[in-house]
Amino acid sequence: MQRVASTAAQRIGDDGEDLAAARLEAAGWTVLARNLRLGRDEVDLLGVDPGPPAALVIVEVRRRGRRDFGLAEETLDRRKRMALRRACGRLLETGTLPDGRRLPALPLRVDLVAIDPGPDGRPSFRHHRGIRP
Repeated sequence: MQRVASTAAQRIGDDGEDLAAARLEAAGWTVLARNLRLGRDEVDLLGVDPGPPAALVIVEVRRRGRRDFGLAEETLDRRKRMALRRACGRLLETGTLPDGRRLPALPLRVDLVAIDPGPDGRPSFRHHRGIRP
């Protein structure tokens, strides 16, 4: 379910999530959920990395439309890291997706996908595996 984006920043973020999901699926991942609400927190993508080793992965997508103010990775602040920790706990606590499907019995990992405009104007995609939220 895609939200109705009302600002340029939201559209850039939604485009980043689309790009990240497509790149991960092309790499063999299964995307289980997008914009997953877990209490008051939201997970951009939840997927299964086939590995090895296989893992259930919360993917935080950060996209910048310009590099004037730094890299996309630099936007993962303390507040967002705390929200990711809460989301991990909530996901493991419930053991299911909102539609009732059980989570795969796999270890949980948190990844960061950072997307910025590259020197040639095309998106630069960086996947950081196993970040510490």
